[in-house]
This record gives sequence, C-alpha cells and structure tokens, in this order.
Amino acid sequence: MRFLPRLLRKFIRNGHLRLYDADGELREFGSGVDGPVVTVRLHDKALDWKLALNPELVAAEAYMDGTLTFEDGSDVHGLVELFSVNRSGLASAGSQKLLRRVWRGLKRWQQANPLGVAARHARHHYDLSEKFYRLFLDEGLNYSCAYFRDPQTDTLEQAQAAKLMHVAAKLRLEPGMRVAEIGSGWGSLAIQLARLGAEVTAINVSPEQIRVARRRVKQAGVADRVTFFERDYRELTGRFDRVVSVGMMEHVGVNHFDGYFGKVHDLLEPNGFAMIHAIGRMSPPGTTGPFIRKYIFPGGYVPALSEVFASLERVGLWACDAEILRLHYYWTIRHWRQRFAANREAARAIYDERFCRMWEFYLSAVELGFLNGSNMVFQLLLSRERDAVPVIRDYIVDDERSLLAPSKPARRRRSG
Repeated sequence: MRFLPRLLRKFIRNGHLRLYDADGELREFGSGVDGPVVTVRLHDKALDWKLALNPELVAAEAYMDGTLTFEDGSDVHGLVELFSVNRSGLASAGSQKLLRRVWRGLKRWQQANPLGVAARHARHHYDLSEKFYRLFLDEGLNYSCAYFRDPQTDTLEQAQAAKLMHVAAKLRLEPGMRVAEIGSGWGSLAIQLARLGAEVTAINVSPEQIRVARRRVKQAGVADRVTFFERDYRELTGRFDRVVSVGMMEHVGVNHFDGYFGKVHDLLEPNGFAMIHAIGRMSPPGTTGPFIRKYIFPGGYVPALSEVFASLERVGLWACDAEILRLHYYWTIRHWRQRFAANREAARAIYDERFCRMWEFYLSAVELGFLNGSNMVFQLLLSRERDAVPVIRDYIVDDERSLLAPSKPARRRRSG
C-alpha cells in the first residue's frame, strides 16, 4: 500500500483510524482525540489508489460493495464522522485540490436541469416506494427540515408539525387566498394550508408522490381545495397571492436560479409574497459531492447565500425576511438515521443490502454535514413590492401562536 497512507497521514488529525489493508497489515492514523476511533478492513488492493484519488466517492462505493468492512464495533457512521471532523485537512490535500478544481469546472454541466432532465433527476430519488419512506419519516411524510423548539424532548412528529405551522404563519394566509406550492412532496403542507382556508395549486414532477398526495388530501377532507399537477415549475402559469416552495430549490441547479426566481416573480400578484425554504451553505459557492451527485440527488446543488441573493437582485425581488435554521436539519436527520437503523431489515426486504448501505452512508453524510460542515437551511420571504410583507416581523410569532391556539384567531393585516 503506497498511495492511501500518504493521504491519511496528511488529513487525519482528529480521532483515530485503524486500517487493515488487503494484505492484513494494520496501519494507524490520527491523534486519538477530538474524534471517533474507527477500525476498517479493506478487501481489495486497488482501493489503495482508488481511495487516495477520490475518497469521498470510493469509500461509499467500497462500503456499498462490501470491499470495505468494519471491526471492533465500528460502523459507517463512525467512518463518516471521522471524515467530517477532518474535513478541512482533506480539502487541503494536493490531490483533492486538483479534483475540486475539476468539479468546479464541470459544475454547470453537472447541474444542467432542462425540462425533462429535471424530472428524471427528481424521480431517481422521489419515486421510491412510499412504504420505504414510511420506515423513517414522520407520519406526515415530511421529507425536509423540521422545526425543533426543544431537540431534547420534541418528537419528529411534533417538530414536523411545528415546521408546517411556522411556514403557515410566515405566509399570513386569509381564507380564499390562492397559493402555488412548487414541489409538493407527499402533500402535508398543501393539506395544512387548505385547512387554513387557502386554495392550493401544487406541482411536482414525481408521479409517485402525486399519487400518494392525492390520496392523502382526500383522506384529510380537503380535496376540493387542493389541486395537484405533474408539472415542472417552469410550466406553471397564473397569478397567486402566495407562492411557497419547501425543499425544492436544491434541485434547480445554479444555471437555473434566475429562471426559478423569475418564475416566482411572475407568479405573484403585485401585493403577494413567497416563502422559500431550502438547504444552503454558509461557505462560498462550491460543488455537489461526488457520492450525492451520483447516487442520491443527480443535478442537485446546495447554494451559497451569495448565489441566492445575486439571483434575487437580477430578477428584481425584494428579500423581505431571512431566517437561518442552523442545527434543525441535523436534529431532523438524526431522527431519520436512527429510525432507518431500527427498520433496516424492512428496508432490505423492499430493496436490497447494497441499497441499504447506500442509504446508511447518505443519511450519515448529510447529518454530519449539518453538524460539522457548512450546511444550514434558509427561509426567505420574497415580494415584488416593498411593503407586501409586514415591515415588522413580530407578526410571524403572533400568528404562529394563534395558529397553535385556534380558539384565539390571529389578527389579519395585508401589510405592516
């Protein structure tokens, strides 16, 4: 083994890695402090150069294929955590600097999501079995960041219900308002908004999600106030009092930000406003990691706030409010990962062992990206007119409390 040890000696400073190579020789790296202790065994000699060249992708694939295994009680979450707490060291390694320059050069090509291609990319992930997603999501099938008032005591169901109320309070709905939802998931937000009296037009490019969502709105008794269309956001027309998009902008791609926000602009009534909820990064613009790009979210990208606000400037939308949720998604995904682990055998019965290992790696990687990396979630209120959103944001808290106590209806004002 010649190549991999050179890389590991450079970047593993925190924690400790015990590595058995394909010949059975033990090699050790790291200080043993400020991180996990992980024991790994490699079963393929070619992993020496493959891991050294592209560790983020190859480590995942080797685990998926069984050529990388764990011993002494270690597991994939510990390995991903070890990478996570040494992230800065890995990024500074010479071979990785070169690889990232290549990725940046290919960024716009990798995130090309024209009509048709965007739908195919989304279906890759969202057209999986409803039964599978029910193994780890909350009862409402909310597959986006929850809102934890107390991460120690809130259940996942409570935190997801709180997220829906938080979004609804920001929208400041009045009965009969027309709402466009871009990226409707399995329908929980549409159901919530319809229960508050809105007329919801919801679009999605996943036929499986739409099938489930239509069934759920019927069961909830609001099918007369919610209409689902299998449609790309670029194909939606009309004018609406509110536009809401939760967990969809990550699939737009940097090439298409102006088109996305331009569509939001065009859909809004002059005195209407939009609420955009998406994953972002606090660091400068980057690229999508190779594992996530290849196996989980092809065409996806987590934007830097500088990219988001630059696009808003170009399309002429007011950014009326911004809230940054820093650890809420970490707490959310921790629940998902733990539930997935508890239901792993059921997941394997639906798909197979390799699929389960892929999802274990994915859930650990994104969870730790919100704990040790630069990821966070932003919620923006956007409008065409300066005063479409109340100028004092206290209304959000006031309306949220009123929504949580229906016997005390919220005061409604169109502007502040």
